[in-house]
Amino acid sequence: MTDMIPAWVNGTLTPVEKLEVHQRGLKHKAVSVFVMAGTRVLIQRRALGKYHTPGLWANTCCTHPAWDEDASACAVRRLKEELGITGLSPVFRDRVEYRADVGGGLTEHEVVDIFVAEATETLRLGPDPAEVCDTRWIDLHDLAAEVRRWPDRFTPWLRIYLEEHTDRIFAAVAKG
Repeated sequence: MTDMIPAWVNGTLTPVEKLEVHQRGLKHKAVSVFVMAGTRVLIQRRALGKYHTPGLWANTCCTHPAWDEDASACAVRRLKEELGITGLSPVFRDRVEYRADVGGGLTEHEVVDIFVAEATETLRLGPDPAEVCDTRWIDLHDLAAEVRRWPDRFTPWLRIYLEEHTDRIFAAVAKG
């Protein structure tokens, strides 16, 4: 079964196979989640077998909602699927749109609902090795500094979030 995700084709939202969306660079819906413990954020390193951006560091989790899936439900589902995280209540922060080359002739052109969830660093994790090869907690300001210093170690979308949307996503945390 193919993954059908909501994408805009000729101005109409329609289900399109995920790989085709990225090959054609179609604008499509997405969800990104940041799990925070105060000013520290949980980031993940994408599994080496991912079809794009393998081995790069990204936000806590991100995905595309299914055709008929609510963004909030998608955020909760993906926390569990990627990292084994349950019991959190992600809060919608903002919606951003970006377009980025992710290599291999693929393009992300996403309209992303961004969520933030509060937790503690003792949060129990159970990463799916097909999705995630490493995780770590890092202070938001230290993460921004790392992204500036070694941008090629991070996904294009995480770089965009930190360079262009920090205040919109992190609000009071970014000022702390």
